[in-house]
Amino acid sequence: MRAILTNIGADKAGIIAGVSTYLAKNEINILDVSQTIMNGYFTMMMMVEIPDEKVDFEKITTELNELGEKLGVEIKIRNEKLYQAMHQL
Repeated sequence: MRAILTNIGADKAGIIAGVSTYLAKNEINILDVSQTIMNGYFTMMMMVEIPDEKVDFEKITTELNELGEKLGVEIKIRNEKLYQAMHQL
């Protein structure tokens, strides 16, 4: 399944490393990424692919929330289908 991952928080070293390490350990592939610093805030958006046999979206969401707390940022992940449905309204 494909999902959109967003990450926002005060800029500091280690954010990209922390998120990408988590994704790699869970065999979640980064398909596309966009990132920038806006007035001192790090913002990143990723399109990721979660292997079907690995999909436990609730567990992934919980673990990313915990990682965000550890890194001092807000990490959100949403199923790509949510965005597709929003654009069909």
